[in-house]
Order: sequence, then C-alpha cells, then structure tokens
Amino acid sequence: MRGNIISYMEMCQREGASLQRGMNFRLRGGHSVILMSVRENSPYEDQITEDGTVLIYEGHDVPRSKGIADPKRINQPEYRSSGSLTENGKFHKAAQDYKKRLKGPDIVRVYEKIKPGIWSDNGYFHLVDSWIELSGQRNVFKFKLIAIDEIDDETLAEDTNNRETTRSRIIPTSVKLEVWKRDGGKCIECGATDELHFDHILPYSKGGTSLKADNIQLLCARHNLAKRDKIQ
Repeated sequence: MRGNIISYMEMCQREGASLQRGMNFRLRGGHSVILMSVRENSPYEDQITEDGTVLIYEGHDVPRSKGIADPKRINQPEYRSSGSLTENGKFHKAAQDYKKRLKGPDIVRVYEKIKPGIWSDNGYFHLVDSWIELSGQRNVFKFKLIAIDEIDDETLAEDTNNRETTRSRIIPTSVKLEVWKRDGGKCIECGATDELHFDHILPYSKGGTSLKADNIQLLCARHNLAKRDKIQ
C-alpha cells in the first residue's frame, strides 16, 4: 500500500529479489522496481514534480571498478561491454517503445529512502518517457514516471497495452520527514513503531491534500485499517 514504511529487507522479501542495484527491470517478467531518494547528498538527482504526481528519475552510473575511480565523470551506460542492455538501456527502450505506441506503459513500483533504514512505498507508476541530457561534462538518462492508483496482483499480471488509469499523488519527502519528526516515528494512537503508514487525516479521495503535514499522520497497520476512509 502506498505510504507504508518498510525496511530494506522487507522490500527484498516482498519483491523476491535483492534490490542493491536500485534499478530492477521487470522482475520475474513482471513489474519493475526502482529505489529513489531526494535527500540531500543523494547519489542521483531524482525529482518529484507536478504536486507529487510525476517522478523524474535519473539513470544509474557505471559501477565503480578497478579502472573507474570516479563514475560521475563517465556517461551513464546504455550497453554493457558484451553488447547487452544495462538497466538504463532496458528502461529507456521500454519508454521509447511506449512513445512509439508499440506497447503499453511499463508498471514500476517505487520505494523511497527517507532516512537511514527507513523506506516508504511510493506505490505504482507508469513509465512514459525517457531521454538523455547533459549533466556537467557527461550524459545521464532521465525517466519520466506518472503515479497511478493502487493496483492488485491480478491487475499486474494483465497486459497493460490499453489500460486506462487515474493519476495519483504521493506525499512529498519534506512532508514525510516533518510528520515523522512531529509524531516521533510511532503510531499516534498506540505508540507502535512497526508496520507504520503515512495516513491522510482527510482522505485524498475526499479532497484531502498530500502537500501539508497538517493532513498527514503516522498510524500503525491496525489503526490504519480500522480508520480506512472514515473522516475522524
């Protein structure tokens, strides 16, 4: 569920894969997974735009190795030395195929690092565009993803070519950090520190905003499920 607070190990267990590389194209032939961060000193320049509905995600660098002291001075790779596509290349091809109307948009699940050891499930996005742009003295990949409504496992398994979806909105990082600090990293109802969720006090579906901490609170899974869409 979008807004769930989750550990790295829980993410890996949920997705059935190690997520160390950050970009994971079509895990087990299904949806893709990316890890993002807009924190200060993050290694990549990810951005949330258009009031939380659009993610501009930066591609990943060539791995550091014996012959590469500073990956930030090298163009982000599209191909490996073997000629196969890197994760950048796979995401790029999928986005361009969608733009050419050769396929539907790939579904991507996004997890965001908000603090050391604390991740937020930002839900599902559609991959709709990609490009290469100059950053300093090198070229980097940029990917445009649009947040969509929550979808279930059965829907994930279906063909996405002609699916109509509604744009959704994620809670900005600055709001999450403000709420986390204000609520002390625990459920405001019972003080639990596990299975936490960023909850809208006035639900988004009823006109509540995701952009102000005043409308967001921390609830544990039990109290979040009890509340559901009820207006307190």
